Amino acid sequence: MRRWQSALVLAATAFGFAVSFVLLRRVIGSSSPWLGLLLMFYFLGLIKIAEPLLLLRVPPPLREVRTAEAESAIYRNLRVPSFGRLLKNTPLRFLNTAVYLPHGRSNLGRLLRLAEAAEAAHLWAAVLFLPYIAYVWWSGQRGVATFFLVIQILFNIYPILHLRLVRARLARLERRRPRAPAPLSAMDRG
Repeated sequence: MRRWQSALVLAATAFGFAVSFVLLRRVIGSSSPWLGLLLMFYFLGLIKIAEPLLLLRVPPPLREVRTAEAESAIYRNLRVPSFGRLLKNTPLRFLNTAVYLPHGRSNLGRLLRLAEAAEAAHLWAAVLFLPYIAYVWWSGQRGVATFFLVIQILFNIYPILHLRLVRARLARLERRRPRAPAPLSAMDRG
């Protein structure tokens, strides 16, 4: 798809989200906390649609996945690998098929970049949604805020942790992959 087509799809999606947001706000009211949840999902959807135009990056201090982090028992105790299997072995895999390794390893670098972009999308969605959860809590809607916290964990925190493990595995594969020898320069040929 050409860049202008991707931009058109993104604009149409944003317009559709805006119209549906306005219509829903009319039905459930402007003070409904569910609108904040909807905005978080809209954000994730728009970032996914924008991938041909923009790939988010994880902030530099969080970008590197250290070996100790990837191999720690914390991820296993939190059942992050099980969460990954749930995503891979159910229809949930179709939420983002770009982060699965196709047959062959021809473009591990691109796959690694897409996994980072997906992680960054969930990271920014979590960062933007957290103050809203706090607002809902302090406004006295503790049950709704607790539900939103569960949504935050399931839809942002666990995907972040899972994608960090995916990036660690992809980086290991990328390091092991044999490199093609560099072409000889005129000086090397003698």
